[in-house]
Amino acid sequence: MDFLHTQSAMPESEAAAEARRLLDEWAAKPVRHHPTSFRDDTEPPAVGTAPPVRQEDHRIVPAWAAGIAVASIGVGAGITGIGCGAWLVLQGLASVSLAGVLVVTLPFAGLAMAATAIGGAISRARAAVTRNVYEGPVTHHTEIHNNTTTRGAFFARTRNEIR
Repeated sequence: MDFLHTQSAMPESEAAAEARRLLDEWAAKPVRHHPTSFRDDTEPPAVGTAPPVRQEDHRIVPAWAAGIAVASIGVGAGITGIGCGAWLVLQGLASVSLAGVLVVTLPFAGLAMAATAIGGAISRARAAVTRNVYEGPVTHHTEIHNNTTTRGAFFARTRNEIR
């Protein structure tokens, strides 16, 4: 068996003549243009002859998608609650007058002023009054030993030891 078709069934000259005939026959045919779109303008019937068929809905939602949906609903509800609370607080603050603020903060300011006065009095009472009288010569002796060492060239580090 010749699987590679190395032997020709017809001689080379007959094969060339047959190929030329096929090409000439193909070239003589007109080029057919095929439409790329089609529009059916006929009106569909209002009621058909086939009875309606129930089409079951078998969509499967992955667990992660359901979890994200539930979490987003919860986050949205929580943010809505926080927004409503902030709105109520800001509405309350918008209706505050200066006199109302002063009346509310006056007791706190009074307590703070009293605590400051009491703290100042206690600190002054605890401060000991001492007078030191020195009699005699006072000498002050300072001795400095400075040892400087530098290491490194580019990132040099200098260490000073003062005793």
